[in-house]
Amino acid sequence: MTQANDKFKPDQAASGSRYKLLDRTIAQHQSSGYALIEVLHAAQGIFGYLEKDLLTYIAHKLKSPLSHVYGVATFYHHFRLKPSGEHVFVLCTGTACYVKGAGAIQQAVEHHCKTGFGDTTPDGKVSLVCARCVGACGLAPVATLDDAVVGKLTPEGAVERIRQWEQDSEEVSA
Repeated sequence: MTQANDKFKPDQAASGSRYKLLDRTIAQHQSSGYALIEVLHAAQGIFGYLEKDLLTYIAHKLKSPLSHVYGVATFYHHFRLKPSGEHVFVLCTGTACYVKGAGAIQQAVEHHCKTGFGDTTPDGKVSLVCARCVGACGLAPVATLDDAVVGKLTPEGAVERIRQWEQDSEEVSA
């Protein structure tokens, strides 16, 4: 542990009650580094995403290197390091999906959304995420759209789904 981690204190005025909830989860796991994934899930549920200060706090509490905590948080596509949009489009880029057209889907979606995967559209409506594999290779190419797995996806179908999200949002605000 570095001295910086030993001195880390969360901004209690801004989010003290949320840190207390997280501390309870950490205590339930006896502050064990073996519970890192469970703690990260809990933290994301409480805070919405895993910002750097939160990852530092978790590393300190679990007595784990920040590099390990960050490595786990960035390895799994379910963890978010930035706030997500109203809708989340997760494109599988595993071998089966890539061979069957995930690259073309990625290009079409990026062109339509005017942003790249790993980012959220400027209006905050859609977050684009790449996953290494979602485990549905028989349905390739696959995307997870707001937690619903959609297989045999085409570039046109992917863009159409995003257009539906945009239209639904416009109808709600009208």
